Amino acid sequence: MSALHVIRTVAEMQAASDDMRRAGRRIGLVPTMGYLHEGHQSLIRRIRRDADRVVVSVFVNPTQFGPSEDLASYPRDLSRDIALIAESGGDIVFAPEAEDVYPDGFSTSVSVKGLSGVLDGASRPGHFDGVATVVAKLFACVRPHSAVFGQKDAQQVAVIRRMTADLNMGVEILVCPTVREADGLAKSSRNIYLTPDERSESGVLFQALQAAENHLRAGEADAGDLEAIMVEKIRCHPVAELDYAVVRDAETLGEVKEVRHPALAAVAARFGKSRLIDNLVLFPADRADS
Repeated sequence: MSALHVIRTVAEMQAASDDMRRAGRRIGLVPTMGYLHEGHQSLIRRIRRDADRVVVSVFVNPTQFGPSEDLASYPRDLSRDIALIAESGGDIVFAPEAEDVYPDGFSTSVSVKGLSGVLDGASRPGHFDGVATVVAKLFACVRPHSAVFGQKDAQQVAVIRRMTADLNMGVEILVCPTVREADGLAKSSRNIYLTPDERSESGVLFQALQAAENHLRAGEADAGDLEAIMVEKIRCHPVAELDYAVVRDAETLGEVKEVRHPALAAVAARFGKSRLIDNLVLFPADRADS
């Protein structure tokens, strides 16, 4: 399969998957909502090492957007995406229509309790039910052996790992490091919404995470104090409307009092029309080189 193949229907994707599996091919999936950037390309290159055939889904999933969120305006450019996927080593682009993924009468939802209701889940009710449902659908359509996600979406990764394990889906979940701009801002399709002033200020999210990490390395392990450091850093930039800045258990996302095991420092803030998220995994001082 040398040329990039574009598949637009669920039925065709399932048939192609069946053919690949019968031929003994290992299938890797990169789920995206399109408008690809260097972060997505790094995921494609990573799973290229793991798979014989790389499928990249391009689907703006309506069920993970709230009523007042940016579904209608979310950036879309399939022709550009196809070119970037081909450049990065993809084999198949799966770009179905919403009516095919969610046909008339569709009434099933996947919900991962606990993990879905905190952090972004508290700010965006129902968001992770939409994420879990569409990823379950993509797994059923593509039938991958492995799928890759970015560390920037750490909570999404936790939800998908839990769902995959709980439902015995047999898909290996891979995670790649966050790809950043020169000032540390995590690459995101929503960054195009930022005005020049907002863009110049948005690097503060990564700066806040780094401040927490530096204080931890200096011996400050109290989670509340690390959170206060991040809050203070972000609130020094009035253009940033803070949603949360927290330190949580890296696996369960539960609250922690002190960083004695790997923890997740996570932040979210709105810059004008853009709501941006970021995170760093924090290691205790005695495991700083882990």
